[in-house]
Amino acid sequence: MNDYHERLAKLLLEKNDYLSYYQARTWVELLWEDFESSYAKAGEKYMGSEMTEKIVKQWIEHYGDKLHEFVATNPKFKQFFEQDKNTLN
Repeated sequence: MNDYHERLAKLLLEKNDYLSYYQARTWVELLWEDFESSYAKAGEKYMGSEMTEKIVKQWIEHYGDKLHEFVATNPKFKQFFEQDKNTLN
């Protein structure tokens, strides 16, 4: 799992100069968890980490350059980006 998250965090950092590594990694983990939990709630069969990576990568490609703006307009996510920089979730 860490390899997936690491690759995606690096991709996000390439797309968004406003994020620190910690923030990029946190975004990847949030997006990953959101996709997998939404998929499960919909009653869909689990397609594996490769599918989740593909979807999160698409989201990063499309929205990665603007993710830093999302926190400013959605305070409920602010807590994930203000915690200790040495922890990820």
